[in-house]
Order: sequence, then structure tokens, then C-alpha cells
Amino acid sequence: MSAALEAARRALAGRRAWLVGGAVRDALLGRETADYDIVVEGDPGDAARAVAREGGRAACFELSEEFGAWRVVARDGSWQVDIEPMRAPALEGDLALRDFTVNAIAEPLHGGERVDPLGGAADLRAGRLRAAGASAFAEDPLRVLRLVRAAVELELVPDSETLDRARSQARGLGTVSGERVLVELRRIVASPRPRAGIELMCELGALAVVLPELGALRGVKQSAYHHADVYEHTLEVLDRAAELTSPGGLAAGEASLAVGGAAARAGALLDESLADEMTRGQALRWGALLHDAAKPLTRAVRPQDGRVTFMGHDRLGAELARTVLGRLRASERLRAHVAGLVRHHLRLGFLVHEPQPPARRTLYRYLHTCAPVQADVTLLSVADRLATRGRRSDEAIAAHLRLAAEVLPAALDWHEQPQPEPLVRGDELAGELGIAPGPELGRLLEELAEARFAGEITSREEAISHARTLPVRS
Repeated sequence: MSAALEAARRALAGRRAWLVGGAVRDALLGRETADYDIVVEGDPGDAARAVAREGGRAACFELSEEFGAWRVVARDGSWQVDIEPMRAPALEGDLALRDFTVNAIAEPLHGGERVDPLGGAADLRAGRLRAAGASAFAEDPLRVLRLVRAAVELELVPDSETLDRARSQARGLGTVSGERVLVELRRIVASPRPRAGIELMCELGALAVVLPELGALRGVKQSAYHHADVYEHTLEVLDRAAELTSPGGLAAGEASLAVGGAAARAGALLDESLADEMTRGQALRWGALLHDAAKPLTRAVRPQDGRVTFMGHDRLGAELARTVLGRLRASERLRAHVAGLVRHHLRLGFLVHEPQPPARRTLYRYLHTCAPVQADVTLLSVADRLATRGRRSDEAIAAHLRLAAEVLPAALDWHEQPQPEPLVRGDELAGELGIAPGPELGRLLEELAEARFAGEITSREEAISHARTLPVRS
């Protein structure tokens, strides 16, 4: 028995309480969970405080004043319990108010027969997802996204009636707060089948409401070097990013050629917690989703040869990514990270056309420009390149993967190791050269950092001597 359930059973001894929702469902599916929902008769706040005391002084706070729900979280974050009041005179009525039948199953907290008035257990056995009631989506339009999440996380197939009801209420997602929408989107994109989730959202009309920038990519044709329009290309990049960020994905398939012996280090990077309950790997998938979002705004056709171009879609796309994530009330850290991925997703491809392997100075400029996402965006560029299979694609992919294999270890070094202190401080250099602080001093210091990375200088004296050889702009 989990520590959470032990604490809840001790704390709520003598009270009528039921375990409901996802924990019951997951147990029937043989899935582990550390997230529990409990319905109690009586005051849920008093029940939550009791569970918190039994849980070793766990954190306890009110989730919703309107609905009376409370949350208890273990001090080490290893489990959480949400405690809700009964929303109907009887338990069966409370269960009928839930979203899907598979989440409308209850078990008495202290033991007894399972309560399953809507046939949720049978639906689980059949792999079927059904709405708990005719008004489920009208009561809370966010359930349209929860349907998508359940489909891709649990591999359940919605029945036609449930799909129709969800489709009819998809526009209501426009009234739901960005924070709530992001919670669902985060899990859909992080799921084992994110592309299927996006496609189901599109089928239901939800994509046009919550991520209209993606829907705008449909039918936007590209050059002969692409085999798909921007929308299909984006979904293929998402597929590739999902492969890279899945367990073992870095060491498998074509992408392994771009990672080589750095697979373990790159995997550790992707597993790092970033922001908004996302890892860097999950944020990489958002980079894949939004990397070409500005292409409809920048599409042009060159008059001299008829070639389709998207000049500046990386720069404008970074701004658009910020707008999208801002609308979803994402943190500044996540906004900046994904915007950085979008802004720099083309840079590795530009380096393919320079002498190989890249010179140390060339490598420095790439890493410095892309920081702090230099390793992440290298992996995104691999996903992007693998999903681009138009004219001469085999040759282009091979060259890109070779370059990525050269660059990724250095990008990981940059991420893992603090950048060294400058060989000479700015005020010292200004005094030695007799120049005032300002942009020109910053340019000289950057040149010294680049020369140091290239192995051309190694000491303070060499740095000053090198700086004296550089032209100083007035």
C-alpha cells in the first residue's frame, strides 16, 4: 500500500470516504500512480488537514473555493491527494457528474465493493472512452482536451457519440483559462503519441481554438526540398522529436548517427526539469510544434526562379512562440526556452555549407549565439532535418547528421561546465588599452573569449597582447 493511502486511511478512519477517478482506473489498468482523488462526506478541508498530519506534516492547501477541493502534497513531492466534497446527495450522483465513465468508478477507502454505476470498468476492458453524461462537455469544455489526453495516454478509443458531443463543445475552450489549457496540452505533447493527440484535436475543432497557429500551417506549400506542406512537416518533426526524447530514442535509428557516444549525456540533458512541470525533452517537443509557426506569415516566391522562401520565419517565429505560450500563461523560463529553440533552429543547417569539420571559432560562434539552448536546438535541428525528405534529401541528411555529431559534444560541454572566468576583466582591459567602457570594449572581450575557445590564447598576458593587435573602432 502506498504511503499516501496509508496516511489517508489512518486520518479518515470512521469517516465515509471513497477513492475515485484516476487512481481506481489506473489500478484496474495495472498502472502505478502517486496521485489520488478522495471524495468525503463532511468538510474536505478538515479531512485534508488530517491527512496532512498523518502524512508527516505534508503541505495542505485549498484548490478551489468554488468547488471546495483541497490538496495534500508529500514533503518530498512523492505523492499527492486531492480531497473533494460530495457533489450530490449520493455517491452515484457524484460519479455521474464526472467526465468519463472510466473515471466514474469508486472504491470505499476502508474496503468494500467497488461502485461503478456507469460501467466504467467494462469500458476499460473494451478500450473504450465514453462521456459520463450528455452534458459532460457543456459543463466543462476543457474536457474536450481531457478526451484527447485520455486517448493518447491510456490508448482508449472514444466512441462516436462522445466524439460528436466533444466536437459540438470545442469552441467553448475559448472560455477556459490559459493555465488550465496548458496543463492538458502539456500532457498531450508529452504523451507517447503526441502526433495522434494533435490530429485528434484538429478533428474535434479544438486545435483551431487553443493552437490556431498550428491550424494555419495546413496547405502552406514549401519548396521542392520538402515533401510535405508546413502542417504535415511540423507533425513529422514532432514525431522525430518524440522519438529522440523517448527512452532509448537517442541511441536508435538515424538519429543515433548524430548523437554517437554522447547519447547518455544528451539523455541526461533532456531529462532535466525545466519549467511548468516539463523536462527539457518535453520542451523540445514544443520547439518542434512551433519551429515553423511563422512560415504562413513569411512565405514568398522568388520571381527569378519560382522558389518558395520563408525568409525570417525563425526570428518572427520566436516572437510567435512567446505569444502562444504567453496566451497559455506559461512561465517566462519556458517562453524564453522555446523561443530560443525556434529562433536558432536553422543555424546548424547553415554551418553545413562551411568547411568541415567546423573550425573552433565557427563552433564557438554557434554555441555562444544559441546559448543557453545550444545542445537542445542541435537535437531539434536533427529532428527537423530528418523530417525534410524532398529533393536531394539523403545527401543533405547525411551531411547534417555528421555535423551534429561534431557539434553536440561541445554543446553538452558548454551546458555542463560553467564558462571560465575571463582571462582579463573588462576594466583591466580598458585601462591597458586606454579606452572607455562601452560596446567596443564588449566586442573586444568577446573576441578574446572566442580566441581562448579556439586555443589561440591561454593567459592574461596573451589576452592583452592579442587585444593590442585588434583594431579599435571609434
